[in-house]
Amino acid sequence: PYEVENYANNLDISITEEEIAKRRDMRKDLTFTIDPKDAKDFDDALSFKVLENGLYEIGIHIADVSHYVQPGTILDDEAYERATSIYLVDRVVPMLPERLSNGACSLRPNEEKYTFSAVFKMNDKCEIKYQWFGRTVTYSDARFAYEEAQAVIENNPKVSLGSVEASKLDTTISKEVSLSGEKYNTKPEIAEAIMVLDRLAKKMRSQRMRHGAISFDKVEVKFNLDEEANPIGVFFKTSKDANKLIEEFMLLANKKVAEFVGKKSPKKTFVYRVHDEPDESKLAQLQTVVSRFGHKLNFKDRNSIASSLNNLLKDVVGKKEQNLVDTLTIRTMAKAEYTTHNIGHYGLAFDYYSHFTSPIRRYPDVMAHRLLQQYLDGGDSANEEIYEEKCKHSSNMEYLATKAERDSIKYMQIRFMQDHEDEEFLGVISGVTDWGIYVEIEANKCEGMVSVRDMKDDMYYFDQEHFAMIGKNTHTMYQLGEEVIVKVKSTDLVKKHLDFYMVGKADNEEE
Repeated sequence: PYEVENYANNLDISITEEEIAKRRDMRKDLTFTIDPKDAKDFDDALSFKVLENGLYEIGIHIADVSHYVQPGTILDDEAYERATSIYLVDRVVPMLPERLSNGACSLRPNEEKYTFSAVFKMNDKCEIKYQWFGRTVTYSDARFAYEEAQAVIENNPKVSLGSVEASKLDTTISKEVSLSGEKYNTKPEIAEAIMVLDRLAKKMRSQRMRHGAISFDKVEVKFNLDEEANPIGVFFKTSKDANKLIEEFMLLANKKVAEFVGKKSPKKTFVYRVHDEPDESKLAQLQTVVSRFGHKLNFKDRNSIASSLNNLLKDVVGKKEQNLVDTLTIRTMAKAEYTTHNIGHYGLAFDYYSHFTSPIRRYPDVMAHRLLQQYLDGGDSANEEIYEEKCKHSSNMEYLATKAERDSIKYMQIRFMQDHEDEEFLGVISGVTDWGIYVEIEANKCEGMVSVRDMKDDMYYFDQEHFAMIGKNTHTMYQLGEEVIVKVKSTDLVKKHLDFYMVGKADNEEE
């Protein structure tokens, strides 16, 4: 709304000496961001320092949104109503006005910013020897796209602090990495920092897995769009080491902030991100489906469930059934949500977890910042009922946003397929019902349906036990997970429907 934009445009966003005096000044610490190359808002930055005692001081610096978004203002009311930014294929519907999301709060390179930080001193085994939370002022020395940070990690596997190779990094990396056609020179000390952080992140990740965390690396469908926002290509995004590096340090900050407040006595109201244990009946269904592909699961106890699911997710990587199994496994999980009643986070195997690291795009993080500051100042516990109501609203809005994002992808997939009518595609049977067979095209992950009415070569019936459609006369069987050839019959953008004709089974014998 105009009045909210206007309010944001009239905010004082200058960095003042008076405000700096109230904060921990970390502008001299080596600090950088790693984000998607098309990102406009930078929520988080990392700082890195090697201390004389050999420990690493790592700062996780988050945009101090609550400094600008004050309770009781129209800006705060609007942010709360929206509760989240929505990332559609061709646009972003932001939670905050652009002046804040892409300007004042965004941790852009070579700019001083107000931040809220979690600072840890840790050793090589990732043991935390000291932690500090509070408001800071930081200066970002560099901005990396994930691809650039990935190139540093892949090209310099042997970098260690003070190593001889480090002096060669400048030339190596500037040759290897370019962003938007520009060569990007990486300072040796930043390259070293990335290498050490990557090493620590890998250790933290393997510790999490040992404690029963579940590793979802689901492939994301992305689109190349032309000037008119028409999809002209489909590509897949997977999570690499650089993504996981950022993820691990964000998880660390979220977990430690939640622990810090959650373990206080007397108990303090806080916003937790919780995730319940999976539903037994859904696990049994998953077991039935994956056994069709020769996978076995062990659901004896909590730990065996986690390790069993992890092994399954690892086993299917690169196989035709990967997307189907990934999707079904995610569906067995309870939905994560926001609440003041902590029950821990099953998927991450954390007893305490919160959302602290993305306040530009999530309102619960803004609440977490406010509450943390209140308790750091020695304040009383906030009203639990009020915050529980806000948590419910945030969870509902997150659900609507996720649904909109999925619909946006489905819409673009169907728009993309409109240009491919009558073409044949290789697909995998992703679902079988008594009204038809669902097929997911391998090349672009678009899912459509072959109606049983359109299967004219026989009378087909649905065999629930075998997840199959079987012909009465020919006994031809189309089974879940099988590869088939389909042809686009019709596309309906309004209903987001994609219909196929069944051409027949894929001929795998010659492969």
